[in-house]
Amino acid sequence: MAVHALEAVRRLAPRLAARAAEHDRQGSFPVDDFADLREAGFFGLMVPRELGGAGATFAEYAAVATELARGNGATALVFNMHASVTGALDAVTEELAEALGVPEEALAARDRLLRAAAEGSWYAVAMSERGAGARLSQLSTVYEPVDGGWHIKGSKTFCSGAGHADGYLVAARSAADQSVVSQFLVPAGEGLTVEPTWDSLGMRATSSHDLHLDVTVPADRLLGGVEGLALVVAQLMPHWLVASYAAVYVGVAQAAIDAAVEHLNARNLAGLPAVRARLGRADAAVAAAGLVVAEAARRVDEAPGDPETNRWVWRAKLLAGNTAAEVAASMLEAAGTSATRRGHPLERLYRDARCGSLHPATSDVCADWLGIAALGGDPDRDGSAPRW
Repeated sequence: MAVHALEAVRRLAPRLAARAAEHDRQGSFPVDDFADLREAGFFGLMVPRELGGAGATFAEYAAVATELARGNGATALVFNMHASVTGALDAVTEELAEALGVPEEALAARDRLLRAAAEGSWYAVAMSERGAGARLSQLSTVYEPVDGGWHIKGSKTFCSGAGHADGYLVAARSAADQSVVSQFLVPAGEGLTVEPTWDSLGMRATSSHDLHLDVTVPADRLLGGVEGLALVVAQLMPHWLVASYAAVYVGVAQAAIDAAVEHLNARNLAGLPAVRARLGRADAAVAAAGLVVAEAARRVDEAPGDPETNRWVWRAKLLAGNTAAEVAASMLEAAGTSATRRGHPLERLYRDARCGSLHPATSDVCADWLGIAALGGDPDRDGSAPRW
C-alpha cells in the first residue's frame, strides 16, 4: 500500500503546487485538489481494506502527508483532519471497544462512516472554540438528548474545510454534566452555518472558518455510542490530536528547501558559501525532524498509547513545528529580498511554515509536556495548563 500511495501523491503534488499560489492569494479553498484526492482514493487511506479502504498505518499516513505538503501545505493540513477522524475511528479495536464499553451498534455506525469515506466522503474537525482553543474540558458547545438523537448547539472556530466537508467531527459538553465531553459526526446541511472569518497569515487556503451549530443528529452519530469518551480517547490516541500535523510541516519545510534551490540556481547564487551553508543546515534539520516523525509513527503503529510512544509523539510535534519555521526563514534569507514579493513560493511557504508551532499542542505546551516527563512527573496531570 505504502509504495502505491506514495507514488500517487508524488504524481499529484506538482498539480497541487501549480494551484497553491492563487488559492493563497485569494484565500480560496482548493476544491480541485480535493477532487483529485477523491478520484485517487485518498479519502479511504485510513479505512481498513475490508471496508473498501487502503488500510494504511500511521507511518504510511505520515509519509503521504509529507509528500502532499510538498505540493500544498494547506491541502495537506485539511487532509490531515480527515485522516485524523478516519484513523481514530479505525483505531478502535475490538479489545479497546470492549474496554470502553462501546456497544455493537456503535461499531456498526463506525463502519458505515468509514465505508462512506472509502467511497469518497470526507470529514472535517470542529473542535476549537474562541477562548478555549482545543481544550476539550473548556468547551462551551453543548449537547442534550432529544427524541431519536441529540441536539447540539454552539460555535466552533478554526474549522478547516468549513463549508466543503461532507461531515464534521464535533466535540461538545453535556448540558446535564459539564464534565462529560463527547464527540459526534455531524453531517453537512441544515443546522450548520459557516461564518467566513478566515483571513490569516499562513495556510490561507484551508478555509478554517467559524462553524455555528444548532442541529439535531440521529442517535448513532454519537461516536462510540457512549457519552464521555472524548477525553479518554484524547489520552489514548494523542498522536491524532498532537502529532498528525507534524508530517505536514516536515513537508512544508522540505518544500521551502526545494523552492530555495530553484530560486538560487536560477539567479546563479548557488556558488556563495553562506548560501550553501544555509542549505546544508536546512537539509540536516529537515532530515532530523523527518526521522523523529518517522520514529514516532513507527512507535504509534507498534505500541499506541504507550508512555514512551507518547513522548515521541510530543517530540515530533515540537520539532516539526520549530524546524519548519526556522528552515523557511533561513531559506528566505538565503534567497534575498526578491523572494519576499507576494506570489513567490518562498514568501508563501515562509508564512505557512510559521503556523506549525501554533497548532495544538503549541510548541510551548509540547516543550512543557516533555520537560515534566523528563523530570519524572505526569505531564497530563502536572502541567500548568490543561492539555485537553
